[in-house]
Amino acid sequence: MVLGFYRRVTCALRITAIFGASLLAGPLASDVKYEVLTFDQLDGWADDDHAAAFSVFLNTCQDMKDPDWNAVCAFARTNPDPRYFFELLFRPVVMDDGNEPLFTGYFEPELEGSITPTSRYRFPVYKMPPEALQNRPWLPRRDILETGVMDGRGLEIAFVDDPVELFFLQIQGSGRIRLSNGNNLRVGYRGSNGHDYRSIGQELVRRGVYEPHQVSAQVIKNWVRRNPLEGQELLYHNPSYVFFREVSQVPGDQGPLGAMNRSITTMRTIAVDPAFVRLGSPVWIEKDGASPLRRLMIAQDTGSAIKGAQRADVFFGTGDAAGQLAGTVRDPGRLVVLMPIQRAYALLPESAI
Repeated sequence: MVLGFYRRVTCALRITAIFGASLLAGPLASDVKYEVLTFDQLDGWADDDHAAAFSVFLNTCQDMKDPDWNAVCAFARTNPDPRYFFELLFRPVVMDDGNEPLFTGYFEPELEGSITPTSRYRFPVYKMPPEALQNRPWLPRRDILETGVMDGRGLEIAFVDDPVELFFLQIQGSGRIRLSNGNNLRVGYRGSNGHDYRSIGQELVRRGVYEPHQVSAQVIKNWVRRNPLEGQELLYHNPSYVFFREVSQVPGDQGPLGAMNRSITTMRTIAVDPAFVRLGSPVWIEKDGASPLRRLMIAQDTGSAIKGAQRADVFFGTGDAAGQLAGTVRDPGRLVVLMPIQRAYALLPESAI
């Protein structure tokens, strides 16, 4: 009886999708394969803290405006049992776009800085210039830093003491700056110059400096500091340049703002490719490697290097300890998106229903 009901709903939704309703996660390629699973096929599902994931889900559910998500979120606000909620209203879906699954980690850096430049604090954290919005792509990293195009325009948010940490702040997209006057300043991603991100870790491997398994954020930082001239050129290898905005209105006990303009949560938020995964969706993570992770997380963020159906970046928190953990993660596994039931079954061919 229930399966027959879902068959009828699925057919109706396919018709709706053909005529323009926004039913799916994003622009889905025709060669992506989908498999709808049951919850007992998720490794470790029963052992997770579903209440913790449910709390994070509620933080951004209010911003998901599609009709089926509205219904899901309305039920969530009635405070149901969290595990019952996910199992009742969602189905796990594996998406395969032909690329190998890859899990990495990110964090919120903490830098030392000042509102005004000094002999120590001389590397600016910039706001976005208007021409960078109007001309895509705009100037590459080297030209932004060497031609003086940013000088004398009042675009500096703050000044920090370490250009390497500033480079990694741009990779992470947000961070906190401990100011010399004792205050803290939080900055978030405003935009970029429009150039594609190029990995300096991969460039070190290409040059034969390191083997792939040796590369981490800390290893890269140490190499750049030991080799200042070559290190500067290595940073220029990545033409992408990120501009920031001040987001100090976010309380210090909460995480930085993610792509949904809400605070993200340590070890419960992931960054995904929104072309495949709807922002705000629950996502089951089966990360392998040296520190396996089986956990329900919420897709609340994006990243320029996060591309593909099986690509995810796990948020490890704020500060150096979180950064050391995040910098070692480069693992295989499986990403399973929890979709509202009708969306999940609408992805399957008729013969599979």
